[in-house]
Amino acid sequence: MDERDSYKHRGLRKKLIDSLRAKNTVDEAVLKAINEVPRHLFMDSAFLEFAYQDQAFPIGSGQTISQPYTVGFQSTLLNVTQGMKILEIGTGSGYQCAVLSRMGAKVFSIERQKALYKAAGKILKDLRITAKLFYGDGYRGLPTFAPFDRILVTCGAPAIPKSLYSQLAIGGVMVVPVGEGDVQVMHKIVKNGEDDYLVTTHGSFRFVPMLEDKQSI
Repeated sequence: MDERDSYKHRGLRKKLIDSLRAKNTVDEAVLKAINEVPRHLFMDSAFLEFAYQDQAFPIGSGQTISQPYTVGFQSTLLNVTQGMKILEIGTGSGYQCAVLSRMGAKVFSIERQKALYKAAGKILKDLRITAKLFYGDGYRGLPTFAPFDRILVTCGAPAIPKSLYSQLAIGGVMVVPVGEGDVQVMHKIVKNGEDDYLVTTHGSFRFVPMLEDKQSI
């Protein structure tokens, strides 16, 4: 057992999983992955006692680590299966990336904040999670590596960037919170053909904003 992930941490994680399961909106495969990821290692030590509460917390650079329920809900909407190629916009702490990787996905993740990009890379390496991280503008996606089976946006977008539509494979799914202001509506987009998209909405959430053409140094 990793000494950084104690029996106490695992017990708190189990309680978190039980609370998420009770909501009946998070898939069991997603819950299994969340249970395998030590969330406290992605947070500042000042928040360790809160790591397994179902809340978002600051991680620096004006960003937050998402609420576990939000991670579980978005991951469930994606309907991930083993070996899928996923583009994540907004690496943040790396926590959501770790959950998707534990589900057997090949994750390509972009972060615009240099400090977060470096910190996420370190913790994911420590946990032996082999995701591909990129420092850059999420609005542009990663056209060189497209198409993707799934695209996940983990920040609030005022509108869905057109570049992401074109990088989604036919039959693929994109999940993105859309809206300006403090509250966004979760959108699920299924690409049935080159210009054929099925869009559904799935409730309101709170995310930090997605900012175009802005990268920290």
